[in-house]
Amino acid sequence: MKILITGICGFVGSTLAQAWLEAEPGIEIYGLDNFTRPGSELNRNELIKLGIRFYHGDIRLASDFATLPKVDWVIDAAANPSVLAGIKGYSSSRQLVEHNLIGTVNMLEYCKRNGAGFILLSTSRVYSINKLTDIHVEPEDDAFILKADRPLPPGVSAAGVSESFSTEPPISLYGSTKLASEILALEYGESFHNPVWINRCGVLAGSGQFGRADQGIFAYWLNSWLRKKPLSYIGFDGKGYQVRDSFQPRDLLPLLRKQTSTGFTTEIPKIINLGGGVRNSMSLAQLSGWCRERFGPHEIAAVLETRPFDIPWMVMDSTLAGKTWDWQPQTPLENILEEIALHAEQNPDWLEISGY
Repeated sequence: MKILITGICGFVGSTLAQAWLEAEPGIEIYGLDNFTRPGSELNRNELIKLGIRFYHGDIRLASDFATLPKVDWVIDAAANPSVLAGIKGYSSSRQLVEHNLIGTVNMLEYCKRNGAGFILLSTSRVYSINKLTDIHVEPEDDAFILKADRPLPPGVSAAGVSESFSTEPPISLYGSTKLASEILALEYGESFHNPVWINRCGVLAGSGQFGRADQGIFAYWLNSWLRKKPLSYIGFDGKGYQVRDSFQPRDLLPLLRKQTSTGFTTEIPKIINLGGGVRNSMSLAQLSGWCRERFGPHEIAAVLETRPFDIPWMVMDSTLAGKTWDWQPQTPLENILEEIALHAEQNPDWLEISGY
């Protein structure tokens, strides 16, 4: 089988490529990347050493797909992954749309020409910000938890947010480009009978992730704590109680191998949530507690103003993925944090490499 991974030199793309070759040595992997993410250049040589054929190209340019070889599947790990992308100088809104939507169109056209399947690594950020902020939570043990005495909105349970939760705007420019990409991918699949799978991923984290405040938060927090760089709890009274779950991208591999072995079908749900779940969730304040024990004390500033796209609690419910594909995250959050910590200690300039 031949697979093209777009964004292969990013954290998720490179992790998946290496894990796939270890699990299935005979597989042929091709990679496409434009190196817009600081630090991604570091992964190219290691991937080439593994026998991956690398193409320097940009998914925004249809012509960059013209010379790519024919493959069986495209795994889309290329995106601008920040919820702040396109606003307030973080990046151009047009560039965001070109990366996350026009790039999807170019990949789908490539899949159509070659009869290839398509797997989109989408995001939890397709869910409605207003609906998420309306969920009633209360603080307990330095973290927000669901209020037991309040009814939960449709699509939310003690297990987290499911696929049936509202995608009503606002969902951010980033979230809207990913949601639009999902719809286009499903329409292309139905129109041309190419298999398409949409994997809505929660926070992905692990060793080698590029860390910035707007993306790669676990890597950013641990590296900043270790270097005694300024850190702030932003919004929600400045206490750091906001909660997210996380999982290691290596844990995607068993699912991707099953999905790439399944042809076009209307019998299996095309959209699934993937996340660390309740067991792999923590607040920023709890993350600080972990860092304090691991690295020693550090002062955290408080910014009381809540930003427009921030949410107090987001845990992904992966029940459907378990029922459909027998998938669940394998790496405990403690192990993820420890591997990030070890990498941070071994790479003292990682924040600078990440574009800090």
